[in-house]
Amino acid sequence: MKLLRDLLFGCELKNVVGNTSISISSICCDSNEAKKSSLFVAVNGINLDGHTFISQSISTGAIAIVCRNLPIKKHNHVTYVQVADPSVSLGIIAANFFNNPSSKIKLIGITGTNGKTSIAHYLFSLFTQLNFKTGLISTIENRVSNKSFQTNHTTPNAIEINRLLSLMVDDGCVFCFMEVSSHGIMQNRISGLHFNIAVFSNLTRDHLDYHKSFSDYRNTKKRFFDNLPKDAVSIVNVDDIYANTMLLNTKSKKIFYGIKSRGHYTASILESSLSCLNISIDKKSISTGLIGDFNAYNLLAVYAVAHQLGQEPDVVLNLLSNLKPISGRFNIARSTSGIVGIVDYAHSPDALKKVIYSISNFCHPKKDLITVLGCGGNRDKGKRPIMGKIAFENSSIVIFTSDNPRFENPKDIVEDMCLQIPTLSLNKVHKIYNREEAISFAFQYAQKGSVVLVAGKGHEKFQEINGVKKPFDDYEIIKKKLNT
Repeated sequence: MKLLRDLLFGCELKNVVGNTSISISSICCDSNEAKKSSLFVAVNGINLDGHTFISQSISTGAIAIVCRNLPIKKHNHVTYVQVADPSVSLGIIAANFFNNPSSKIKLIGITGTNGKTSIAHYLFSLFTQLNFKTGLISTIENRVSNKSFQTNHTTPNAIEINRLLSLMVDDGCVFCFMEVSSHGIMQNRISGLHFNIAVFSNLTRDHLDYHKSFSDYRNTKKRFFDNLPKDAVSIVNVDDIYANTMLLNTKSKKIFYGIKSRGHYTASILESSLSCLNISIDKKSISTGLIGDFNAYNLLAVYAVAHQLGQEPDVVLNLLSNLKPISGRFNIARSTSGIVGIVDYAHSPDALKKVIYSISNFCHPKKDLITVLGCGGNRDKGKRPIMGKIAFENSSIVIFTSDNPRFENPKDIVEDMCLQIPTLSLNKVHKIYNREEAISFAFQYAQKGSVVLVAGKGHEKFQEINGVKKPFDDYEIIKKKLNT
């Protein structure tokens, strides 16, 4: 239990109606989770306004309401707190409720269009190998040391973040590595958190169904660095054209890493093949079992973070060679007949381009690559023709299929993917709307030396169709088709 007045410490209050000395048993931003002595924060979602659920939360036990606009009808036993922005206040309130756990652990946030998940997981694995108790908040899973928790969002809501951080502190975790999505920044889910290090991997087109414009998307990412305190460190990929933009208004210490340009930390690719990625970091070579040129950037970012956190360079470099591939990120399956299958989460134009570029190190894409690609329904429609064109121009054949169609007709999504492909060349495009049938067709077409790339879903174990999530695993299907 916490007193309401203590939970409100640090919030920008505009008006208070009622008693702030009442005891609060729990906090929520979903009226369905309200119970006796709860505090309900009326946050505006993408489609719903939390203010419309104030009465419902009170009926199930809420005794305090935090909102932007005070309701006309008020209950005498309820305290109403008017704030400038409930989503910002929610983060502060959640931090106060869980005793500000981000100030008791070293919190490292990773943002960017691509690489967030890999960098976060590699850091978690590295620091676990370094014998630190470590936490992870990511797209694939949340971890408190050796305990795994299911995740529904790349960046959870502020209550869930602080609950997880509190569990980490109680478990003795020293570090937490956390993916920071543009949605999480825009919706103030990271409000009230103290980050020690912020990492920027890269920025390319994505999520424009939500942000509406690339400049909005870029500026949202930049906000993460704008709000860092002076004692924080920003570690950014100097090879990305938006690296300096991210740091324009930050008070934090600026650290750069890169391969093409000089930075505080530099790397070069020595060998990139189907079996290994050998790189040099600060003139010291390491051999890894990871695949794909893009992992050179991920590993360099991990090395930079580890060094900034005081770890010995030689020890870190040695342990980097032990890192294992992340689920759904360039996962490879081989058959005895000489066919290779690759599953990757690439669901943006730049990610798809980088995956195909990495594949070009060990095959001729226009001769040997068969690409199975879908785009998500009810998401950024503008990237569909771009991704379709990239796959078409860099593959021997392409099979356009369903990803997570959600509430859209898969046929409409596939037609969008064909918009930038010349009509006379559509004979190279196969439209198979059932995803498993599309994958089966790819492997039936494949022959010795072929590489089949199945892109878009990666680690996901489901396919979302008309509001129903049905079990579906690209990698398991590939292994079945290859009899591995």
